[in-house]
Amino acid sequence: MELDPQNAFNAIQTGVQQASALVVTYSFSVIGAILLLVIGYIVAGLVERWLYAGLGQVSGFDLTLRRFFSKIARYVVLGLVTVMVLGQFGIQTASVIAAIGAIGLAIGLALQGTLQNIAAGIMLLALRPLRIGEYVEVGSVTGTVEEIGLFATRLRAADGVYVLAPNSTLWTQPVKNYTRNGVRRNDITISAGPDEDVEQIQKSLVKLTVGDKRILQNPGPQAFVSDLTEDSVVVTLRYWTSPGDFAAVKADLTKGTRNVFHARKLAAE
Repeated sequence: MELDPQNAFNAIQTGVQQASALVVTYSFSVIGAILLLVIGYIVAGLVERWLYAGLGQVSGFDLTLRRFFSKIARYVVLGLVTVMVLGQFGIQTASVIAAIGAIGLAIGLALQGTLQNIAAGIMLLALRPLRIGEYVEVGSVTGTVEEIGLFATRLRAADGVYVLAPNSTLWTQPVKNYTRNGVRRNDITISAGPDEDVEQIQKSLVKLTVGDKRILQNPGPQAFVSDLTEDSVVVTLRYWTSPGDFAAVKADLTKGTRNVFHARKLAAE
């Protein structure tokens, strides 16, 4: 079968015309997609900075939350831009959005524990039951807070041990914050014999606190009979200090109480 030159020429001409039409059509689509990406990238950056600055005007709004929400806003804008770019090439955006939703649901189910930690981290940063530098006890976790992240909180135990606790653990249990109120109370007890001068013991215990500027005067220190048994009288020295001085004052007064106890013993002999 011989090839008709005229038919071949017409086929080539038709192919060239179709290719030219496709090039023109997709050239505009490509150019439009590039413009959308550039503009979207710029807008996403502006939205991130505006939201970060705006949240900074809110009194007490945590820095970590400012960064988190501003980043989320940036990614939302970039996601919308991506859907618009796909629409430039004739892809059904409704299907894309549905697919993204399905993927997001699957990821959410797979990372359920991680998302719980993120939600708990946001609540910890928003409500602030604990802050950096505070000494807290939450269940079996005890230590000074060093960092509150979106996934976990880093603490330093009293013996210097590194502690990393998941935020969901800290959020679902009662928090004992030993620093927040600015003052701490301590009681030191001593047992006296039934024949001893209880009033003198009380005066001796209160005298231990005189001149110690670490001990608060409002409320001031006091010594009182806190318990009675058949063989002894329990006298308690109660005082208040700042959280930072609590351990040192406790050690000093415990030593002073021992000296009082030793002096009584020598006097009795």
